[in-house]
Amino acid sequence: MKNSLLKIDLHVHTYYSEDATTTLKEVVYYAKKQGLDGVAITDHDTLRGTHKLVKKNQLLIIPGLEVETQRGHILALNTKALIPPKLSAIDAVQKIHDAGGIAVVAHPAVVLKTGLGMITAPNLNIDAVEVINSAAFPFFLSTYLSCRLAKKLNLPQTAGSDAHHAQEIGTAYTIVDADSNPDDVAEAIKKGAITPCGKPISWTKRIRRGAFNLKKIYESRYSSKFST
Repeated sequence: MKNSLLKIDLHVHTYYSEDATTTLKEVVYYAKKQGLDGVAITDHDTLRGTHKLVKKNQLLIIPGLEVETQRGHILALNTKALIPPKLSAIDAVQKIHDAGGIAVVAHPAVVLKTGLGMITAPNLNIDAVEVINSAAFPFFLSTYLSCRLAKKLNLPQTAGSDAHHAQEIGTAYTIVDADSNPDDVAEAIKKGAITPCGKPISWTKRIRRGAFNLKKIYESRYSSKFST
């Protein structure tokens, strides 16, 4: 069967991530509204959102995680197994591969996020680099530096919105030359049969993010203070 060009946001969080608010219904609604063929659900340390969305079967869902390593964050795409946080980057990538997934460096050149940084050792065995991340700041510098890193390492380039709120979904996406199933999409990413596209989230959405994060920090500190 001839492959199709699929428009997929490869970095989406749901409310199963503590720092996100997007419901599962909103994932489907906004993905379709933005003309996406699919999304990768990359929640922190859980696959619950992925499992429930796959059952709905209304959209191509790439199962995944955003894994926090000792050096920064890695997207584990097309994996149905939990990857423990706080591993070394090398061990995390190995576990992602053992689980049948692919490992993508998330936002390697950003302020206020934890990326692997611009010095990414070749022996990490990374499969691709996320070069466009709509939430990255400063966006254009981050995109430039991330593209330069991907070219230096001769790795495929992906894009994702890093959406934590529903209206951010589809702000960035990856055009993937593949059949409409997770395995083919993962293989196409590894082969570089992809094109990253996208723009930054608006300042209005960025301010909303900041306010939400400050609220979460305040609630966390307030509750811990009075629970002792």
